[in-house]
Amino acid sequence: MVNRDTRRALALPGSRAHRPARIVIRRSVMPDDDTETAAPEPDAITGGVKTAEQGDERPRRRRVATARTPRRRLPARVDRGRLVRWTSLVVLVAALVIIAVQGRQWYELRQLESAREQALAAARQVTIDFVTISAASVDRDLQRVADRATGDFKDQFTKGMPQVRAAVIENKVDSQGTVLRAAIVSADRRSAVALVAVDATVHNVNAPDGRLTHYRIRTNLALIGGAWLVSTLEFVG
Repeated sequence: MVNRDTRRALALPGSRAHRPARIVIRRSVMPDDDTETAAPEPDAITGGVKTAEQGDERPRRRRVATARTPRRRLPARVDRGRLVRWTSLVVLVAALVIIAVQGRQWYELRQLESAREQALAAARQVTIDFVTISAASVDRDLQRVADRATGDFKDQFTKGMPQVRAAVIENKVDSQGTVLRAAIVSADRRSAVALVAVDATVHNVNAPDGRLTHYRIRTNLALIGGAWLVSTLEFVG
């Protein structure tokens, strides 16, 4: 049973058992329509909202990058110096190669020009020797031509020397030649082809006053033992 004190306690208006619970409604302060809400600042690195942790990380990263910058520049300076040295070396080698090639070309051109000059001189001389002959010096004249001959021409001329000697003595031949023009048709350092125009004044028993004869002679020459010798001699006009 409920005693008096209990009933009294229940009947008291300020008793905790009968005190109603208070509901507190907190109204949030809404911004006015004219006030813009500040948007979170986007992070330049992550593209999201910048947090306090991210804000602290970026300065540290910049400080680390700044501290490493001098270490990265040093190899770059070394590489640039090495590149300059290699470039200078390549340019020097290229210049030496060009000089060597040009020097070689100049040497070969000079050698070819010298060969042409020597071959032309030999062609002029052997042609003069061939049309210059006298009964008084027939043996020496024929031998001079034979000494400047080679190949088939030498063989043919040597075989015909006795007949030529007899005809020169019998007809009392005295022939003197003069070179009018001479030119190299083609040449390299070992062979050449020359064309020589000569006049010969021939005295014999049938023409005691002399007779002028014009010849055009083609010669093929070869460099043998350091001397230009005639391998072919033929009249072309």
